[in-house]
Amino acid sequence: MSSNTADVEALFFEGNRRMEAGDSEGAEGCFRLALALVPDFAEVITNLGLLQESRGEVAEAEACYRRSITLSPGTAQNYLNLGVLLMNRKSFSDSELVYRQALALAPNSPAAWSNLGVLLACTKREDEAEQCYRTAMKLDRNYGKAQFNLAYVLLRQGRFAEGWQRLEARDWYAILTKHFACPRWQGEPLTGKSIVIGFEAGHGDMIQFSRYAMVLKDLGVASITLLCHPALKILFGTLQGVDAVLSFVEHVPNDGWDFWSPPLSLPYYCGTGGDIPAPIPYLSADPAKVEQWSRQLPDSECRVGMVWKGNPRFENDADRSIPSLELLAPLWAVTGVQFVSLQKGFGEGELWQPPSGINLLAVGASLEDFADTAAVVANLDLVISVDTAVAHLAGAMGIPCWVLLPDYRTDWRWMTERSDSPWYPKGMRLFRQSSNGSWPPVIATVAEELSKWVASSTRT
Repeated sequence: MSSNTADVEALFFEGNRRMEAGDSEGAEGCFRLALALVPDFAEVITNLGLLQESRGEVAEAEACYRRSITLSPGTAQNYLNLGVLLMNRKSFSDSELVYRQALALAPNSPAAWSNLGVLLACTKREDEAEQCYRTAMKLDRNYGKAQFNLAYVLLRQGRFAEGWQRLEARDWYAILTKHFACPRWQGEPLTGKSIVIGFEAGHGDMIQFSRYAMVLKDLGVASITLLCHPALKILFGTLQGVDAVLSFVEHVPNDGWDFWSPPLSLPYYCGTGGDIPAPIPYLSADPAKVEQWSRQLPDSECRVGMVWKGNPRFENDADRSIPSLELLAPLWAVTGVQFVSLQKGFGEGELWQPPSGINLLAVGASLEDFADTAAVVANLDLVISVDTAVAHLAGAMGIPCWVLLPDYRTDWRWMTERSDSPWYPKGMRLFRQSSNGSWPPVIATVAEELSKWVASSTRT
C-alpha cells in the first residue's frame, strides 16, 4: 500500500467519523485533502456527494455521484445514490433509468428493488411498486424498509390488515424500546393491566391515534398513561380513557406499567380494519379558554381558521405547504367571512407584510400550545388547512375542516382519491391537487365551495 493510499484512507475514515458526528465542515476538509492526494478515489467522491446532498448542494452532489459511477461503473450503490437524488428532484424518468441500471448490476439487492418501488409509488404506479417491495422482501424477509414502504401503499388503498402489520417494521420503535423496561404490548389480554402509550414524531400522529386510549379501555385496561409532546399535554387532559398524561421533557419512568406501546402499533394489535374507531369528538377545549377567545374574536357570521404551511423539516413539506399567502387570494374575495390565522411558527412571518386586500386576523402569537389552539378552533365555524396537526385537531374536535392535499406523495392516511376521511367522518372534506401538482385550481375550487357554504350558513 502506498503512503498516499494509506493517508487517503485515514482521511476518508476521519471524514466519515466527522460526518456522522455532524461536523460537516470538518468532514468536507478531510474529503478534500484526500482528493488532493488521490483525485480519483471513488469512495471519497461518493461520500463527499452524500455530504453535499445533505446540505442541499444538489448540483455538486450529482456531479460527485456521476463521477463515482464513471470511476466505478460496477458499483450498484453509486447508481442508488444518484437515483435517490434524481427522484427527490422529481426527475422521475432519469431516476428510474438509474435504478434499473443498479438492478442490472445487483438483481438480488433488496435496497435496489425497494428504491425502485418508492419511485414507482411516487408516480402512482402502485401495483408495480408493490411487486418491487415484495421482491425485496423475498430476497430478505427482514428488510424493514421494503416492509415499511409496502405499508404505505397498502394503507393508502385501505388494505389495513396487512398494512398495519407491515408498518411494524419501522425503526421509530427502537427509541422507545431502549427506554421502557416493561414489555411491549403485542396483543396480550389487557383486563386489569396498566399501559403507557409512547409518542410519535408528529403532533398530528399523536392527535389522530390518541383515540385508541378509548379502545384500550374497552379491552379492559385499568390504567392508561399517555406520553406526548409538551404542546399536547394540556389538550390530552381532555381525552376520555386516559388516566395520566406525561410530556417527554418531564421525567418519564422506564417501568411501573405492565406494557408499553407506540400509538401507531395500536391499530394493528386492536385489529382495526374497515371499522376505524371514530368517536368524534374525542378532544375538546377548556370552556374558560373558549369563552375568553369568544370575547377576543371579532363578531362575524362565519369565522374560518386558516393554516397554509407545515413544518419545513417534514420530508414532503415543499409539496404539502402553500408557498405564499398570495395564492390564497380567491378566498379573501369571499364575502361574509372573518378569516383567522392559526399559523404558528413557520409561515407566521408572512403576516407581518400581508398582501393587500387580505382579511386575516393573526392569533398565532397568542397560542402557547394546542390547548390554546383548540379554544380558538372551538369558536370557528370551519377550518381550512393543509396537511398539518391543526387539521387533525379540528377533525378530533368535530369542527368542520377542509384539508388541502398535494398530488405528489399524499400522506397514506388520506387514502386514495377520497374526498372524505373515515378517520374524521364528521365534517371533514379533502380537496386534492390534480396530477399537475398545482395549487391555484384547488384554491379556486375551495373558494367556490366556501362561497356556497357561507350562503347556506347565512340562510340557516
